[in-house]
Amino acid sequence: MSTGRFFHAADGCTRKAAETIRKPTEARQALDRQFPAAFGENHRTAAPEIVTPPSTGRFSLPAGSNRLPAFAEAPAWTHVGAGWRPLFGRFGDLGFSLEWHDFETNAPVDWARSFHPGSVEVCLNLEGAGEIQSGAKPSVLGPGTAAFYYQGLPGLTAVRRPAIRHRFITIEFSHDFLTRHFAHAAEHLHPLIAEVIAGTRSESGLASIEPMGATLLPLVDSLRHCPVFQPAQGVWFQCKALEAAALLFFRPAAGDLFCTRAQRAARERIERARSILATNLANPPSLEELARQVGCSSFYLSRQFSAATGMTLQQYLRRIRLERAAELLRTGQCNVTEAALEVGYNSLSHFSTAFHELFGCCPGLYPRQYSPNPFPTGAPASRRYPRRP
Repeated sequence: MSTGRFFHAADGCTRKAAETIRKPTEARQALDRQFPAAFGENHRTAAPEIVTPPSTGRFSLPAGSNRLPAFAEAPAWTHVGAGWRPLFGRFGDLGFSLEWHDFETNAPVDWARSFHPGSVEVCLNLEGAGEIQSGAKPSVLGPGTAAFYYQGLPGLTAVRRPAIRHRFITIEFSHDFLTRHFAHAAEHLHPLIAEVIAGTRSESGLASIEPMGATLLPLVDSLRHCPVFQPAQGVWFQCKALEAAALLFFRPAAGDLFCTRAQRAARERIERARSILATNLANPPSLEELARQVGCSSFYLSRQFSAATGMTLQQYLRRIRLERAAELLRTGQCNVTEAALEVGYNSLSHFSTAFHELFGCCPGLYPRQYSPNPFPTGAPASRRYPRRP
């Protein structure tokens, strides 16, 4: 992911935002007066009602009222049916939410109707094109790109075009959530985020659109296939939301630019190697071929990969093969022999030995032992969710 987008605003703007991070500001107070329901639970109305903003993407107060009724985005996606699916989170209660979108319609979709007032939203766009306008000129989120934006006053305009498939994930953050997690590092944040946290920004804004790269693409894939049991999902999804924010919202200091670029290039090579191995478990490339595909020497790749992961490439491949086999067994997609062949093991005895070393049981017993509920309903919770070795 390019770092160039982080240098389009003066450093002084960010420093000023950092200095006023805990002080009330006129811009923040104006938003609080006009849109109290958008900024946390302390402003909830006694009888909240769903608001569907107009098709322009701008939001306004009901006639004769100085309060914005409680906002809900579900009505914006009613016509796409199952094409919109909440993944996790409650924006009003937890301060963040994640949604998965996969749809194709015959008419344009007014995407801006789903933006929470006063929120920062991240869009990880896999497929399709989303137009977002803040100011006079619209910007286009193409396939494989990411951006974040702030829904202030006046509201953003955003449209998803008809007759093409759209697949993307959105992560929304409230002002309070951003302040709680990032206020301490305001001087290192993108100016848009720093101003939102400081309360010095009231107008909508859009950061520059950039390719997702090898760091964000695996994150998108993991969000679609949560690997943990339900009791752990709150922690897992919040960590993933913070990971996306850490990758997108921060910018390097001017003196660290060269070092950051080199580190990012090395990290992207490693992530690319991981992705190639994960998609070729049964027939992985040789070290030389893998190095050629990621654009470096085999010696450099081997050294950087070990430094970043704590494992050699061979150890990493063995681990992800077994983890994939465990997933196939746990979900009932394959029996033991099928799972072994699927991930590239030709010897069932070698597979069983390696599986037992990693998971502490033979593959035949794994589906029952690691089922989300392998014990009777009355069993204690500590037994219903056995600890992984």
